[in-house]
Amino acid sequence: MLGMLRGRIALFTVLYAAEGAPIGFIWWALPTMLRTTGVPIEQITGLTALVLLPWIFKFLWAPAVDALRSPRWGFRAWILTAQTLMGLTLLPLLWLDPAAHFDTWRLLLVLHAFSAATQDVAIDALAINSVPPDHRGLLNGSMQAGMLGGRSLFGGGALFVASWLGWNWIVILLIAWIWLALAVVALVRLPAAPAPAHAPGVFRRALSDALRQRTTWMGIAFALTSAAAFEATGQLAGPFLVDRGVESATIGLFFGVVVVAAMLGGGLLGGAVSDRWGRRRSVAVFLAGFVATILLLAAADAAGGTAPAVLLGLLAGMYFFVGLFTAASYALFMDLTDPRLGGTQFSTFMAATNGCEAWSTWTAGRIAGSAGYASAFVVLSVASVLSLFVLKHLRRRPEVDT
Repeated sequence: MLGMLRGRIALFTVLYAAEGAPIGFIWWALPTMLRTTGVPIEQITGLTALVLLPWIFKFLWAPAVDALRSPRWGFRAWILTAQTLMGLTLLPLLWLDPAAHFDTWRLLLVLHAFSAATQDVAIDALAINSVPPDHRGLLNGSMQAGMLGGRSLFGGGALFVASWLGWNWIVILLIAWIWLALAVVALVRLPAAPAPAHAPGVFRRALSDALRQRTTWMGIAFALTSAAAFEATGQLAGPFLVDRGVESATIGLFFGVVVVAAMLGGGLLGGAVSDRWGRRRSVAVFLAGFVATILLLAAADAAGGTAPAVLLGLLAGMYFFVGLFTAASYALFMDLTDPRLGGTQFSTFMAATNGCEAWSTWTAGRIAGSAGYASAFVVLSVASVLSLFVLKHLRRRPEVDT
């Protein structure tokens, strides 16, 4: 049983690595690259906010993943189709310059995000139905490790290596990385998942039950607000460091090594701790941790003359707490999800977290452009703190014991 559990966790780690690679490129490498060429912060944050839209609204087509399954078309087919499209939408980027063809890049990246979001729905639904609740913290910590591995290679790593290979080779390697995961899904035996509820009205009743539960709406509210501080700070981090005189190579090394190590260690620790310590208490403590480091960062920047090493150190501390928080909060959202709605309900929670990233990034970009980075950090930290009042009243599903 233990060996089977480890095998499943390893599989989901590989699948999340396929998701993390393009996210690292789009959200970490590209903003820094565009900023160094003089693209305004508002345009950069506008691009990342737009690419998030498929992730925000994926709950609209997630019911199809839950309901439209058969012996011939299951979670494997959904994942394989989505990964194929993820690679195909990136191919035209090989001959399109991102600055000169910004609008075309934006369209292709939105299509790519739609495919990746659909893949994510299927992967998460399979995970909820195949991994026991008391191991979901470890599962989410491991999946975040895979996500971060992909982000490291094609986020900070891309910035560091692109000067040698060029951006075309980075895109080629990115496509190869995604399709390597596709080969794994095609060849490896996936965990069995319950058959879809084809009986008339079963899926509709399950969805109706979820919509009537206060927990569902409280979970959505928490997902929409809790991560505002670190989502905004993370999106501004590259341009912020550029404007504070940090070299691109140093920023790439920071994102590719330091940030990934901090979040990976935090994720593995946070998931395991939340399995033993309890979800809500773990989430509250980890949230307080990243807010405290962001406020320290804002104070240091407002004081002026702060050494870049101090700013990098504070950001590293924030990312460690982000890793802790992400693993614990995602496990919490899994605990709130009815397995019959594994794709639909969990995707709604995840869509809300991406909605948080979109609105907080957009807001922070405008505040930073008019009042400075420190003001943006403080305002979005207040939003995260207010989410604790929602967490206080959040109750897990009665049948889930964590």
